Amino acid sequence: MNNVDTPAYKSGFVAVVGRPNVGKSTLINALIGDKIVIVSDKAQTTRNRITCIYTDDKKQIVFMDTPGIHKPKHKLGQYMVQAATDSLKEVEAVLFLVAANEKKGPGDLFIIEQLKKVHVPVFLIINKIDTIKKEQLLETIVAYKELYPFKAIIPISAEQKDNIDKVVAEIDKVLPVGPKYFPDDMITDQPERLIISDIVREKVLLHTQDEVPHSIAVEVDEMKTRKDGTTYVRATVFCERDSQKGILIGKKGSMLRQIGAEARADIERLLAGKVYLDIWVKVKKDWRNKSAMLSELGYSKRGER
Repeated sequence: MNNVDTPAYKSGFVAVVGRPNVGKSTLINALIGDKIVIVSDKAQTTRNRITCIYTDDKKQIVFMDTPGIHKPKHKLGQYMVQAATDSLKEVEAVLFLVAANEKKGPGDLFIIEQLKKVHVPVFLIINKIDTIKKEQLLETIVAYKELYPFKAIIPISAEQKDNIDKVVAEIDKVLPVGPKYFPDDMITDQPERLIISDIVREKVLLHTQDEVPHSIAVEVDEMKTRKDGTTYVRATVFCERDSQKGILIGKKGSMLRQIGAEARADIERLLAGKVYLDIWVKVKKDWRNKSAMLSELGYSKRGER
């Protein structure tokens, strides 16, 4: 009987970078098959470097979803950009995500300059191909191909989950032999409190439109299990102006009730049980430029929690 060597298990860390609002979080959620990273049509939704884990019987890919790289306008923005660029130093591969329906701009060129400093395979992921014609896609491929020697160029639609398996297959080709860093059933290394605060923040972004863009932060102050098995969660939504507080609360509390109801439904799915969600709104003027406040909310100098 011939001995057949079993292929060695492979693993590695992969950074997902790109300008704000190109679909990085949507791609991560599609890759791991679960909703862990919040998604919004507003730029700079992701503020921290989120680790999400893809595992099968042959490999484990640890994706780091980074904040969108942009020109920062406040200290929070500086932390976000630092978190994204730092992630390039600690990985086996990089996914550079661009939107097919947007022309390359200064932000993309800045990211490419950062990529020239790394010594790992870089894949160009052209997202949102469902929004353009084939001719436009070919133009985009040519435009980026001239700028950097990408390991591969993969057109996808993260929203439609089109060609997602191709992304995993290409990463598999460059993964080194390595250990299983996380258990099979673990899809993120983020604590429940951070995920819950991001769920609440997602609902705020969804319902307040441009009236309260990114002037809000959410902190989970208390989380405990009651005698009846219900999980009690008390969260505070911080904003920068009294007018924003009024919008967040809404007429007779209508906006806050809607945000709370939708957030509670997602949190119950996350925790697989009943949840009582208690949300408060507080004004902290110019909190995004105050180091002490950023530290209190869990942002370090590298933009991580």
